[in-house]
Amino acid sequence: MRIYPAVDINEGKVVQLAQGRFDKATVFGGEPFEAAKRWEEAGARYIHIVDLDGARTGSGVNNDAIKKIVEAVTVPVQVGGGIRNMKNAAEKLQLGVSRVILGTAAIKNPDFVKTAVETYGDEKVAVSIDAKDGLVAISGWEEVSEISSLRLCFDMRYIGVTYIVYTDIAKDGMMQGPNITATQEIVNRTGMSIIASGGVSSIDDIARLDGTGASGVIIGTALYEGKIDLREAIERFEEKLP
Repeated sequence: MRIYPAVDINEGKVVQLAQGRFDKATVFGGEPFEAAKRWEEAGARYIHIVDLDGARTGSGVNNDAIKKIVEAVTVPVQVGGGIRNMKNAAEKLQLGVSRVILGTAAIKNPDFVKTAVETYGDEKVAVSIDAKDGLVAISGWEEVSEISSLRLCFDMRYIGVTYIVYTDIAKDGMMQGPNITATQEIVNRTGMSIIASGGVSSIDDIARLDGTGASGVIIGTALYEGKIDLREAIERFEEKLP
């Protein structure tokens, strides 16, 4: 299982949200690139970045911060937030990121997702599915659609998507454990590479997700609050990965 330490950026600062709410943001000290470098030094082989401003507004507000991260680390970087057309995707990839994560676009413009996968390949394009009570939330989690997370997974698989970043919003940032049942169902029923996110608060949580067959896990708050030792997690769960 790949361990993805998260660097969520809001107004140029490293933050973690609780249940996706911007009014429940915890700001952590230091520049985003410093956080990414710290996780790389702890053994991270992939960095996960979310442009929270971009997720809300649909534009690359934090491109400068993302570029600094790419330049500061030697490991691959994946980025999500506000990537809603081919211009946005190309812009992020030109910054040097290795994978773009499309969210709102999967609901509002699936043809764009299909074109992006056909243009860049399934290794460089992932889709983020953020679930609230089983339904997909979009636009920075501020709008809930009527499409189930499982249905959207099937739709994305049909058009060539391999990687899904699955987040249970109710769990995100709450340090109460991930939604194992929902993750297990998506892994079992879709056969896709599922990167789980939301609620991971301990090594035991990672072990439970590893047991679902998820291909990766994104960890945010637990790292910043010192609840999980990143080096320990990587040594335990990534040792068999290339």
